[in-house]
Amino acid sequence: MTDRVVTIIDLSQAIAMGMPVYPGTEPVFVDKVATLVGQGYAEKRITFNSHTGTHIDAPSHIIAGGMNLASFSLAFFTGPACVVDIDRQHSGCVELAELLRAEQHIAGSEFVLLRSGWSRFWGTADYFDNYPVLSSEAAKWLSLFPLKGVGIDMISVDAVADTNYSNHRTLLARNILLIENLTNLATLPSANFTFSCLPLKIADADGAPVRAVALLT
Repeated sequence: MTDRVVTIIDLSQAIAMGMPVYPGTEPVFVDKVATLVGQGYAEKRITFNSHTGTHIDAPSHIIAGGMNLASFSLAFFTGPACVVDIDRQHSGCVELAELLRAEQHIAGSEFVLLRSGWSRFWGTADYFDNYPVLSSEAAKWLSLFPLKGVGIDMISVDAVADTNYSNHRTLLARNILLIENLTNLATLPSANFTFSCLPLKIADADGAPVRAVALLT
């Protein structure tokens, strides 16, 4: 009997000093509090907000009375996934027609990952400006599926200028988690893989960094 080989692909951005954070958010701070030379062991103090780097948004992030991350079982953070290409050279609204082309894959998945290629701008000012976002119609259509989560390789599912966080509200109101700042989506097939995004175990978490990965067999 041949053992099944599983390939694990890292889809996470590294947490580090100077990394991009959402506009207005305090930057990540990393301090060496102990070193091998000074104390005989190495240790760091790391300060960051709950929505830093590759992270999950819980419903309680936006929705009054919404579930926090601790309210979801561990199994909820893993499941069959598909990729929907919204690749483009320029920004723009992602219309429903673009999602309809992948309807069959979406219907058979628990996680939908929107692949725009915007992660190529990580670490530059362009990362925060004019990235593609779902139209209201497209977000509402996605929310009708029994999904666990929607992931993106961008800073947010809403434009920075949308202070009502319309798409956040549409999806989180249905307990569809949002996974933002993914990377390496170009390495994934369109379907037939498992996505996992286990968050840090933070009490009453409105969000948390994750080590997002894809498992391919």
